[in-house]
Amino acid sequence: MSIKLILYCIFIPFCIWIITSTNLDKIFKKNSIMQIHMFYLVLSLILSYLIVNFFIDISDTISLL
Repeated sequence: MSIKLILYCIFIPFCIWIITSTNLDKIFKKNSIMQIHMFYLVLSLILSYLIVNFFIDISDTISLL
């Protein structure tokens, strides 16, 4: 199992937890719950991708030193 996959499994739920704690419901139309959930999911995937790649790049940089 790759370290990237493990990090994704850790950070995706973490990002979902962080995003759902914000009150983004006010920017959506009323009764658009499915769109809100999809937005949360896509945003959490994007954030987790960025965070994991950041940690991988930092790890690679440290190992080169």
